[in-house]
Amino acid sequence: MSEPIVQQTGRHLKWPALDWLEHVLMIMCGVCLMAFTASTFVDVVTRESGHALLWLQEVTSAFFTYGIFIGSAVATRRNDHLFLSALTEKMSGAPRLFFEVFNRVVVLLVGIGMVVFGWQNYLTGFGSFRMPSMLPMSYLYIAIPLCGILVALFSVEQIVNGLKNGFQSDADSMNAREVGV
Repeated sequence: MSEPIVQQTGRHLKWPALDWLEHVLMIMCGVCLMAFTASTFVDVVTRESGHALLWLQEVTSAFFTYGIFIGSAVATRRNDHLFLSALTEKMSGAPRLFFEVFNRVVVLLVGIGMVVFGWQNYLTGFGSFRMPSMLPMSYLYIAIPLCGILVALFSVEQIVNGLKNGFQSDADSMNAREVGV
């Protein structure tokens, strides 16, 4: 049987109601990665054959940009990056609670910053244009505040569920017993 696309690790920190969103974001991330790879390949082939398609660079950069920001949002939900967990996994009690919440509040503030400043960047992007399509840069910049909204949402999800259910998972307990903590 294949692995589910929505990871079950950290389940106690996730709302089941958002699983569909993680699923869709993972598929979008995969599509962006495949399209980025394919457009890069076609770009190299057409350049080497002497028939460069300049618009392919725009397509490649768009898929790369969206893939990065979608991936960042998914990584936030999956607790895969954006803060160090190795230190907190060895803690327990009040110190762990403090650092787990502190880490997620920092990520939440980063998400809010991405929304605020990404939106400003999006609005100014209507004055800059991509060549050769002459599309406004805003179509790339919108990925920043959208990612920020998702990062903030997933941070709030983890803070609320961590305070309600505890941040320590069964895997953390097993790792701590193996290490002898």
